[in-house]
Amino acid sequence: METEIRIKSSAGGFRQFTKNHGIIFITIGVIVAATIAVWIKNGDPWSFLAAQNFINILRANSVTGVIAFGMAFVIISGNIDLSVGSQMTLVGIITFNVINVTGSILAGLLTAVLSGVALSMICGFIVTKGAVPSFIITLGLSYIYRSLSIFSLNSGGITVGDKAFQAISNTSLGPIPLPILYFFIVFLLYFYISKYTVMGRRIYAVGSNQQATRLSGINTNWVKIQAFALLGLTVGLAAVIEGSRMNSINSSSTGNGYDLNTIAMAVVGGIAMEGGKGSIVNCLFGIIILAVINTSMTILGVNVYLVNAIKGAIIIFAVLLLRSRGKLN
Repeated sequence: METEIRIKSSAGGFRQFTKNHGIIFITIGVIVAATIAVWIKNGDPWSFLAAQNFINILRANSVTGVIAFGMAFVIISGNIDLSVGSQMTLVGIITFNVINVTGSILAGLLTAVLSGVALSMICGFIVTKGAVPSFIITLGLSYIYRSLSIFSLNSGGITVGDKAFQAISNTSLGPIPLPILYFFIVFLLYFYISKYTVMGRRIYAVGSNQQATRLSGINTNWVKIQAFALLGLTVGLAAVIEGSRMNSINSSSTGNGYDLNTIAMAVVGGIAMEGGKGSIVNCLFGIIILAVINTSMTILGVNVYLVNAIKGAIIIFAVLLLRSRGKLN
């Protein structure tokens, strides 16, 4: 009888683990599937699993990954932001102009962070005070940011001649490129905020039950603005990382598609669109899943016109699987 109880307890514990951490098994499954597909394609069973390949995957997705951590907080608060790609472009243009005029990288970095946070807080203020759905406001802001970017550069681009600025994203710490280091620093910071700060707990509370949170004496509008500010910080950092890596910002093409990619990374990582649920750790796995999918399809030479269709199908499957395990209920 004691053995039977122990077996049942172990089985129940395993089911609970898979329910709470289903994203881990999905991540492993995606990596295994990608490895097999690449193996069939080029005949090398280890090429996809090579350390350098995963370094390349993380580096290529570090910018959208950084923004995805900020997007997670906005979605947890019960909102969404469709303007981050265009906002990053505008912030990058402002940053480049400040560096070119002042010759100071520090001034440029401060400008990127402050302008990113300011624009997102303004967005949060409009959403909360106007009582308008965030997807409408941010869709409108996306058009405004992109239009201002194109107008300011006459549909062209801008560069920075300072080699020190270019080194921000084109330097490695041993074998690890610095953009990957920035990515994990942001992850650790946002994980800490989500788990161990009053701000993080209140963002979850507002997304879970705004009315009850307001009745408890918390200014829910200010909490939502703080969530947008956290996103704005990542947008500013992403503008620096992207601008330094490419040494250019193009008013028409930079940041295109980043909005939906970052939302997809967060949602695949178990951040519930209805708000109040999800974790930054699982968001990290969501970023890895999308990064592996993007890279594997490139390696496999998938027709560019089918890439988004395949990616969309995989996203839908992953989200449905997580919901069936109770992560998005």
